[in-house]
Amino acid sequence: MTVSIYNTMTRAQEAFKPQQPGQVKMYVCGPTVYDYIHIGNARPVIFFDVVRRYLEVTGYEVNYIVNFTDVDDKLIRKAEQLGTTVPEVADTFIAAFNEDIEALGVHKATRNPRVTDHIPLIVSFIQGLVDKGIAYESAGDVYFRTNQFEAYGKLSHQNTEELQLGIRIEIDERKQHAQDFVLWKSAKPGEIHWSSPWGNGRPGWHIECSAMAREYLGDTLDIHGGGHDLQFPHHECEVAQSESLTGKPLANYWMHNGYVHINNEKMSKSLGNGITVRELLKRTKPQAIRYFVLATHYRSPLNFSDDTIAQAENSVERIVNCAGNLLHRLSVLGEKPLEPQQAVAASGNDALDARLAAIAGQFAAKMNDDFNTPDAITALFDLVSEANGAMQRQDASAAELQALLALLEQFDRTLGLLPRADEAGELLDEQIEKLIVERTEARQAKNWARADEIRDLLAADNIVLEDTPQGIKWRRK
Repeated sequence: MTVSIYNTMTRAQEAFKPQQPGQVKMYVCGPTVYDYIHIGNARPVIFFDVVRRYLEVTGYEVNYIVNFTDVDDKLIRKAEQLGTTVPEVADTFIAAFNEDIEALGVHKATRNPRVTDHIPLIVSFIQGLVDKGIAYESAGDVYFRTNQFEAYGKLSHQNTEELQLGIRIEIDERKQHAQDFVLWKSAKPGEIHWSSPWGNGRPGWHIECSAMAREYLGDTLDIHGGGHDLQFPHHECEVAQSESLTGKPLANYWMHNGYVHINNEKMSKSLGNGITVRELLKRTKPQAIRYFVLATHYRSPLNFSDDTIAQAENSVERIVNCAGNLLHRLSVLGEKPLEPQQAVAASGNDALDARLAAIAGQFAAKMNDDFNTPDAITALFDLVSEANGAMQRQDASAAELQALLALLEQFDRTLGLLPRADEAGELLDEQIEKLIVERTEARQAKNWARADEIRDLLAADNIVLEDTPQGIKWRRK
């Protein structure tokens, strides 16, 4: 089966065919690093991580670029508020971003280019547009002539005259046309700046991504992604300036995730209802946040509430308990889990193998269908039910348990819903097993003090012990 993607540009779902077989050039717009990321920022971070993971699981090599906007009006204001510099603000919140996405189990991008490291590249890009007569200088600013790009508006498919208020830079008399957008901003007194042929200043918002995407992925990307709010003006302007310079499509496939609402209200600073990932991680496990994002189709609105995050926590607990129970049963049998395989591992039980093959096929079909993670999760729960049923049988073989666990771990290579062994503050599985053995031996020796000490240590790490016919098993709360 072939991956198909809903392409925002064409408003149609299309079979995915990268420019180079087996290789994907993918660019996703990253954060403006003036504050901690909120749950709305986390949605594209998590979803496009899953897109990248799935493409890699299916055999592609993905060159995955996520930029940092580290100079911007918001960073300048933040630096003024804190009495510090723009680079110091950027460094602080880039570090925070990396900490937060690592906690969320997001794989590191191939590269995270920063705007301030690419000023000469951006100036050269702008100069190319000026030389072509598509951009012009006005009082130290440089603007793009939108009326020179006939296809302006083709990505957002909206009346761009009405959407003009969405552009960050206010309309002023220096523009030749109301829709012209800024490529280079002249510096105000005391502002951070760089030299250019048009005087001291800094890049406009849109030009950054065009220049850096071209630098690391070439004239045409396979996939360009971001939030729905970036279609206009950001991505529309990227298309205009990039295609005007190169004469080639900026991207063959455009993907945009939907908005995030808080308790059925649009998330906004004016309402004061934003929730940062950092705050949420203090009371919610990262896997539950991932589940919350992935349980709704990426193009649909996503509503955050205490109920939806609680449902996500319960669902993740079912998956984690299933994996833990499989591991426990295998350990009782003196067996180890298999390495996750691309194909379904054979269990020696023809009926079970047929059911696992069907579940694996369903998971792949849904992921291939525009990365339909909600339905892929349904296939995952079909697998959990199959595993729980097998574990109710005393005669379940090691091969059956290994096949079930291998497929569960294969699915998780895409979804990332199982906890990592290296998560901060948690004991490793091997350490837990050793402590349980030691506690059992201490009780047999009537060394109650040591047994209680180990019990308290495990409880402090949220480890729950349960007596089963196969012996003591454990799980994380």
